Amino acid sequence: MSSAKVAILGSDGVGKSDLLYKKQIKVDGRHLNLEVFDPCSQLCHNRTELVEQVRWADAFVVVYDISDHVTFREAKSLISNLKKSCKSLTSQAIFLVGNKQDLCHAREVSEEDARFFAEETGALFCELSVAEHPEEVAIMFVQLLRTVQEVAKARERRRHSGSKSMTRLINVFGKRRQSV
Repeated sequence: MSSAKVAILGSDGVGKSDLLYKKQIKVDGRHLNLEVFDPCSQLCHNRTELVEQVRWADAFVVVYDISDHVTFREAKSLISNLKKSCKSLTSQAIFLVGNKQDLCHAREVSEEDARFFAEETGALFCELSVAEHPEEVAIMFVQLLRTVQEVAKARERRRHSGSKSMTRLINVFGKRRQSV
């Protein structure tokens, strides 16, 4: 994979726009073109609408504000809708990101609750402060891209092993029987 497209989802005001960019990033010695985009500037409650807008994505970053519990509920809803709507999502990465860690004095969402939800849904998880620690964003994207690469490699292995298995079946069952 030489490029990755990441959809950023979440409520207004959680800090998504601070994450948006196109950039070449180095992951494990390989250069990847990263395209980060917010396909739904307004929250998508309709699952069909959400699927249509993020169909192109290789991975998803769902952002919430740790100082606003409503944004966490909306992030949970987005992840649930993605899981229900995108059957191929098992082969894509989701990263739940709690932003505005610099506002921990006003925290409304505990890190434990968010981490538990991420584990329950199979999502990656981190808390960070885009405003104060932009290097944490780079680390998060590297982790996400590693996951996307692992999934792509696994998908490729399954595809090759499936074709080998099919060839074996054809060789075994495809031979004509001789008359007795």
